[in-house]
Amino acid sequence: MGVREVSGVQMDQRQMISAVVGAVAGLAFLFFLPQAVPAQEYSLRDLLKIALERSERVRIAEENVFIAEQGRKKAISALIPRATSFATYTAYDQAKLTSGVTPTSAPTVIQPSDLATWGVRLDQSFYMNMREWTALHLARLNITRSRYELQSVRDDYLLIVCGAYFDVMRAQKGLAIAEANLDRLTRYRDAAKTRLRVGEVTKTTLLRAEAELSGALSDRERTKNALELARDVLARVVGLERPFGVKEDTFEDPSLVPVESFQEQALRNRSELKSLEMQKQMAEDQIDYARGAYWPTISLSAVYSGLDQVPAATTTNKESKYVGAAVNFPFFEGGLRVAEVNEAKARKRQAEMTFNDTLKAIKVEVQSAFLDLSTQKGVLKFVGDQVVFARDNYNAVAKQFEFGLANSLDVIDANNLLLSAERQMADAMYSYQLAILRLDRTTGMIQKTALKQ
Repeated sequence: MGVREVSGVQMDQRQMISAVVGAVAGLAFLFFLPQAVPAQEYSLRDLLKIALERSERVRIAEENVFIAEQGRKKAISALIPRATSFATYTAYDQAKLTSGVTPTSAPTVIQPSDLATWGVRLDQSFYMNMREWTALHLARLNITRSRYELQSVRDDYLLIVCGAYFDVMRAQKGLAIAEANLDRLTRYRDAAKTRLRVGEVTKTTLLRAEAELSGALSDRERTKNALELARDVLARVVGLERPFGVKEDTFEDPSLVPVESFQEQALRNRSELKSLEMQKQMAEDQIDYARGAYWPTISLSAVYSGLDQVPAATTTNKESKYVGAAVNFPFFEGGLRVAEVNEAKARKRQAEMTFNDTLKAIKVEVQSAFLDLSTQKGVLKFVGDQVVFARDNYNAVAKQFEFGLANSLDVIDANNLLLSAERQMADAMYSYQLAILRLDRTTGMIQKTALKQ
């Protein structure tokens, strides 16, 4: 009897030890499992900053600025004398000498066996009207114009990113609306089942509820796919790798002053107009540059050269230093200079017409963005009221259906009205936010607004 009791105690101890070891092993396994890293969330301002750093389109415009800066360096190089060095060596098959006039005179070297020359020279050429200074001024204006174009590219790209961001937010809201619609139709289907069992409705009501529920399921799948596509587009535009999340980001409502104020602001801030202003000035200077070809060119040079030959001659000049000046005046070039001047004048007229056309287009853009913002603001208010009414109407009809005071068609109509109102509300909400940024883009203020901390 005592032996059996001892054996039972030993068995209990072994089971307890095994249970403890198993629990510790299970905890260790769970501890060392790779933990899922939560996807990082970005606000719109974060996405805009990342996009400006990684966008190929922006980088291309930045390279244009770099190229323009190199053009300025090239223009400066034309004002600096050019230094060159030279060296030659010639080996002849044999030296050729002539005998002296008298037996005691040295022979004359006709051809040496080896001949070497070397030296350094400085050259500088310029037009008498200093056309090169005009070229340098044009290069500086081109740098400024390239920077304005870079700013314009950034503004356009920021608006593209904003559009992709609000597409994602709209799709996320659409998915939430689809989920809520699915939940409402599920409750409606369950209520129809309950009333069918007690004989208050016919089977047709349940079949209609099942059909509406199936439609809601398919609508949710379409919304999910639309959300995935919107996220892929945003990732491509910004230059991020998925997965990542986005956070809600809103902007302050601008004070809707008269549209003329926004137009004046656009004329002051739009980088496109500033770039075209530079282009007009460059076109005018280009005429002066083309006319400079009528002036003579002056070439200055300073040379040091050395010479060594074997055999050496008594008359060999082993070292020489000299300076030179030349004037070149091409008085006839077949009409080339006249054509260049006329071409420069035509480009100036083109620049002026392009500036005036862009000026008119910007005014229309501002007015269109202003009217769109005003429309979206009014739509947002009215749709918000519509959502409140539609939700109250659905809740009332759903209660009536539970107590047999409303039929299935009333519930479906109320649900469709609520679904349509919620979708319009989501679309109006994000369209309004995008309209704010679009107005900022047309007035040249999107970078200050969108990137403001």
